[in-house]
Amino acid sequence: MKGKYFLLGLGLGIVSTYLLKDQIKPKSISSDKALELVKQAFKAKGPIDGSWIYTIPETFSIDPLSYEVFKAGISRTANDQLEQYEAFVDVKTGTIIHVEQVS
Repeated sequence: MKGKYFLLGLGLGIVSTYLLKDQIKPKSISSDKALELVKQAFKAKGPIDGSWIYTIPETFSIDPLSYEVFKAGISRTANDQLEQYEAFVDVKTGTIIHVEQVS
């Protein structure tokens, strides 16, 4: 009789762990979602010609803070000049942390 309750408890523990693992694990956005957020932000100011993103997160520091970010790039033409930008998107929140013009 005790063995039956032990197995029942063990089974319920395994099932509940399996069902709750997605809620316990910290959420993060995909690199595709990060690129889409950057493209939307730039499209609000005009058309873009091309885009890219590194799919492996890297550490980006703005003293004294450090973030895990996706690094993305946007190119566009403005006034017959090619402009290229790099954007850093927080992996956890999807917030664009920093944008800098490369050329």
